[in-house]
Amino acid sequence: MDSDSNIFKEYKSIEDKRLRYSYVTMHKKDFDLIHKPIAVFDSGVGGISVLREMIKIMPNENYLYYGDSKNAPYGTKTTELVRQLTINKVEEFMDYPVKACAIACNSATSAAVRILREKYPNLPLVGIEPALKPASLYKRDPRVLVLATPMTIKEEKFKNLLARYEDKATIYALPCPGLMEYVEDGKYNTPEVSNFIEEILKPYRGGLIDAVVLGCTHYPFVKDKISHILGPGVRVFDGGEGTAREMRRRIEEVGLLTDRSEKGEVVFHNSLNSPEKIELCYRLLNA
Repeated sequence: MDSDSNIFKEYKSIEDKRLRYSYVTMHKKDFDLIHKPIAVFDSGVGGISVLREMIKIMPNENYLYYGDSKNAPYGTKTTELVRQLTINKVEEFMDYPVKACAIACNSATSAAVRILREKYPNLPLVGIEPALKPASLYKRDPRVLVLATPMTIKEEKFKNLLARYEDKATIYALPCPGLMEYVEDGKYNTPEVSNFIEEILKPYRGGLIDAVVLGCTHYPFVKDKISHILGPGVRVFDGGEGTAREMRRRIEEVGLLTDRSEKGEVVFHNSLNSPEKIELCYRLLNA
């Protein structure tokens, strides 16, 4: 960042909801936060599944998407490393600036969202978690399979989520190391990924489960393959739509929902900084 980088501070006035959350630059106050983009952060390209839901609900907003593909996957890294990577990037977003931030990664949400909310209490900030609630409540005593990264499954936050619904459903947690990499490498529509999914889901076929939860934002890009393998009687849930609705609620609450009538723009950045990765981002956005 150059010497004119914006410095985040809390603006004290509450006369206008918009001013509950403001930036003070080194040279002038910025009261035009309503027109700034919503940041979406993920360990790679998976969070584009959440971005797509946000665009459906808030098509006139501008979006800044950052994928940390250089350090992907987060789901097999230590909590401490994932926490630091996530906090570092959100700090950079503060300098951009952005008006809100979505952590569109289950692993990063578990590792860092609580700390980020304490650090930036006035920033509209949403994370994502496996859609276990709707999966557990959509019928009486369902058998629910949660597909997630190893890190998400071992996190205390996930264990607490399971405990909340263990009396409503029979829940199986299945770590899926390697699955997100197929999407990250652009191989989400190949025979190899179909074979991989068929192998890991083999013990759960034949009517043994009622619902499956996609506990990683990369997984919606292979949702059709999962549905095909498990059969039409198994419902598939993911948290993207709920995260998008919560983001809209939060920015509307503080008066930051855009008043533009034209469609917004999407800007992609990626830590690999390669044309191929950016091209994959646009491909997934329109998948």
